[in-house]
Amino acid sequence: MSHKHAHLMRSIFQDPPSANIHWREIESLLNHLGADVEPAHGARFRVTLNRVEAFLHHPHNSSTCSRADIKQLREMLTHAGVTLSSYEAGASG
Repeated sequence: MSHKHAHLMRSIFQDPPSANIHWREIESLLNHLGADVEPAHGARFRVTLNRVEAFLHHPHNSSTCSRADIKQLREMLTHAGVTLSSYEAGASG
């Protein structure tokens, strides 16, 4: 488990979610978790993780994701069975 990814997971799952998370960090985490990340239409990316599919938006005006984007990511991870506790326990890979 990477310290960088563990810190990012804590930032995603804290309430309220951090507003200082960059898309490249999310993409790196998703790849680390074994997700397929494919460009879709426009700024949308199709993400498939543990047979759960979601569309996430790449930020338009900056490299930092909005809180709404982070909440959507958190919901997608939770549906895919990836939680902060499971990640820290090493259950997600």
